[in-house]
Amino acid sequence: MKSLKKLLLAFTLLIACTQIKAQESTTAGAINNVVTAYLGVKNALIADNSAVTESKAKDLLASISAVPMNKLTPDQHKLWMTYMEKLQFDSRHISESPVLDHQREHFTSLSKNMYEVVKGLKLNSTVIYEQYCPMKKATWLSETAAIKNPYYGKQMLTCGKTTEMLTPVTK
Repeated sequence: MKSLKKLLLAFTLLIACTQIKAQESTTAGAINNVVTAYLGVKNALIADNSAVTESKAKDLLASISAVPMNKLTPDQHKLWMTYMEKLQFDSRHISESPVLDHQREHFTSLSKNMYEVVKGLKLNSTVIYEQYCPMKKATWLSETAAIKNPYYGKQMLTCGKTTEMLTPVTK
């Protein structure tokens, strides 16, 4: 009987650990989808392509809405709720405007808020670089250390510097 109880306890712990791990991967996957969609917007701005930027911003808006808030820890939920509407606001404006300058204007606050989310949630699966444009006095996030400025695109492609590196979180 003791063996059966131990076996049952071990099985229960295994199930609980598996559910926690699945919850973590679902949450991390959703946040990484948001980051990937953000990077799509950034890369479209680098290419000076307002139509692709609109499309990528729609993808970003959808990925923000798909984050399973009920699977976030209380601290993560609080942080996400602080920035979610701001991210949606800027994504929506970018997705509704065919004007590159207007898209870039909203990209400034989108990037600032995205940095706070990525740094605070600590769920990124890859290295994310925070980079700074001295002409715009604004930052953006990048998946590469090489500077490709989304605020001026081809006009000043390599203007800027890396200011921080957010390392991937391993569990």
